[in-house]
Amino acid sequence: MTQEKAIPLHVGYIMDGNRRWARAHGLPAYEGHLAGYNAFKEVVEATFDEGVKYITFYAFSTENWKREASEVSYLMSVLVMAVTKELKRSIKEGIRIRFLGRRDVVDAKVLKAMEKAEEATKDLTRGTLAICLDYGGHQEIADAAKKCIQDGLTAEQITPEALSARLYAPDIPPVDLVVRTSGEQRISNFMLWRIYYSELVFLQKHWPEMTKQDVADIIDAYAQRKRRFGG
Repeated sequence: MTQEKAIPLHVGYIMDGNRRWARAHGLPAYEGHLAGYNAFKEVVEATFDEGVKYITFYAFSTENWKREASEVSYLMSVLVMAVTKELKRSIKEGIRIRFLGRRDVVDAKVLKAMEKAEEATKDLTRGTLAICLDYGGHQEIADAAKKCIQDGLTAEQITPEALSARLYAPDIPPVDLVVRTSGEQRISNFMLWRIYYSELVFLQKHWPEMTKQDVADIIDAYAQRKRRFGG
């Protein structure tokens, strides 16, 4: 009897290399971000088709605000375009859209698109597409700790379970597999609480070069690994 292939429940993608891809092709940075969006669409479809139920993309970190204002502005424009376009497809495919991160400094136009997508897809159940925007892993844990205090928990009551219940979108499970492109082998403050036993895959190619075949290869590689969770 053939053993069923192990499929990760939750895959996290650190989309790295848009600007480097653009430079390598003699293009401005914004062309790299646009190419990155095209890769995003392909990767989303391929990952859900593999049977994954949760996908999280690291779209914009708390540190990314340090970039040039023109680049940040373009990134936000691409995000609004992506959310608007993906909303129709998500509804058709039964995919729920979630956003993880702080929202107090996000532009009103961006926030409106985010909230519209979340509201329109809140009852969909085929899978969940989560996007980390103005997100930092340290900040998420700090915010969860603040909520524990605000909820009146004693020191003894602040347990891993209590913190987990107060994360951004706490119903989203731990990440089984983290994929980072562009050859960098670091986590960069991505979902620190949820990746405590994640498998890691680091690819040499830049994010705009990602294809459906890459996704299939990543899932196959994951299926060959033996997860012991410290045991």
